[in-house]
Amino acid sequence: MATRAGIDASIVNRLDDDHVFLGMAVKMEFDTADIRIWGGDGDLTLGGETYTGAGVLLQVDNIEETQELKSSGVSLSLAGMDDDVLNMALTEKYQNRPMTIFLVFTMGGGNAVAGSMLSFRGRMLSMTVNDDPAGSTISLTAENRLVDLKRPSNFRYTNASQQHLASGDTSFRFVQQMEDLQVSWGKEGNDSLANNNSYNTNF
Repeated sequence: MATRAGIDASIVNRLDDDHVFLGMAVKMEFDTADIRIWGGDGDLTLGGETYTGAGVLLQVDNIEETQELKSSGVSLSLAGMDDDVLNMALTEKYQNRPMTIFLVFTMGGGNAVAGSMLSFRGRMLSMTVNDDPAGSTISLTAENRLVDLKRPSNFRYTNASQQHLASGDTSFRFVQQMEDLQVSWGKEGNDSLANNNSYNTNF
């Protein structure tokens, strides 16, 4: 695992320690503001940003990583959040907003970061809020961008689709004509097109 991309020297040097202190840090990017939390106590500074400690109230499911080119989603839950977090969960547009999860190595189990690595980056898909007398719990699922490989594309190899992607590009301007082109192979003849143009070809 020490050769995995994204693991810097500060992490490699701690992998064989007798005691390794780990935590998960989650960044959810909403339209109006970001929510940054981590599974420890107190505030933690990572990449110049502050993550609020949620302790055991933050639960992140196993993050699957395989050698196959496929999307592996992740689920997390957050309990006992304050009114600001709950209000964002209820009112903010969250679908397809970015979510990033870091694996954080801390110094002696404190709040000083010894190193970190990217564990997951994807987009939020679904969110449920369970409210009971003991408090509210948010459950969130996210998927990697590779999930788009399973979705059919609405674009075609036509001039209309190409103009939507790159206005002014003429790469597919003759596609429609080629579909109705009649070619006289092996002899001279007039090859007719759908737009009544004629080409004299000799193959």
